[in-house]
Amino acid sequence: MNCKTAIAWIAACAVLTLFLLGTVGVSMVRMPGKSHKGPLPPLTPEEQRISERLREHVLMLAGQIGERNLSNYHALQDAAQYVGDRLRECGVKVSEQSELVEGRTVLNLEGVLPGSRVPEEIVIIGAHYDSAPGTPGANDNATGVAALLELARRFCAKRPERTLRFVAFTNEEPPHFQGSTMGSMFYARRCRERGENIVAMLSLETMGCYSDQPRSQQYPAPLDRFYPDTGNFIAFVGNVKSRDLVRRAIGTFRKSARFPSEGVAAPESLPGIGWSDQWSFWQAGYPGIMVTDTAPFRYPHYHQPSDTPDRIDYQRLSRVVAGLETVVAELVGKWGKLGA
Repeated sequence: MNCKTAIAWIAACAVLTLFLLGTVGVSMVRMPGKSHKGPLPPLTPEEQRISERLREHVLMLAGQIGERNLSNYHALQDAAQYVGDRLRECGVKVSEQSELVEGRTVLNLEGVLPGSRVPEEIVIIGAHYDSAPGTPGANDNATGVAALLELARRFCAKRPERTLRFVAFTNEEPPHFQGSTMGSMFYARRCRERGENIVAMLSLETMGCYSDQPRSQQYPAPLDRFYPDTGNFIAFVGNVKSRDLVRRAIGTFRKSARFPSEGVAAPESLPGIGWSDQWSFWQAGYPGIMVTDTAPFRYPHYHQPSDTPDRIDYQRLSRVVAGLETVVAELVGKWGKLGA
């Protein structure tokens, strides 16, 4: 690269950075409501019970079952059985979507509560139950599955206006991540082939790490200019096309939950924005967001053998789940347009 070319490249990068910063300030990070600040209130008795149930799920998935993927196929099967049994215990009708990957059958598990008023409009709450190679996956993603199971338990006796699905996905982790063998890709592609009207998808991903220490939170540039450096919040993350869903979800959360929260609707190319099952739904043209503690941008045990159940903050996770119950109820229960 000659000198003139290098100067032109640097200038182009500077212009792009300035453009991104302006865009971020206007549309990517501006969210309704205000994040909770200050001390957290005491746990309610119900939040304490939620915390205990979340712990039970994580201990089973990441403690007793442990690493669960195609390399540990029996554990992956045991995890699927556990998730399916817990959904059935809620009284939810459960179906299985099977696919053959590397000569072995893998399953997505779907629990359905039919809509009472507009059943053709579908809201999906999803989480992947597999873990990355070499890790028991307590935070990634037993916490997301535990949150999914608790939300299913809390909605099983209700009659949502829109159809509500609780879906546990397989094969989210490498080497399947963002590939044709990713469980949520199978699922989202099938939904599109059937012409289903999915109006919102929430991916529950790596949700159990929180810290009140300054500089405990990292970000990909340029987001580090706009968000706090203390990793004590839950994040609502979407692509630009899902901006309305991000804003709706975090706005509802902030009205009901006294817990720190941040939101962003950014280009998919930004590191971290598409790092879960909502990405598959974007590929199929559906709006989707990720609810997360931001995973490797905060959690030092991400994809490590040390991602064990004792690392999880179950009390703060219970507050997040309680707040998400209100978010889900608003998405499935209020009459009004949803979508990108």
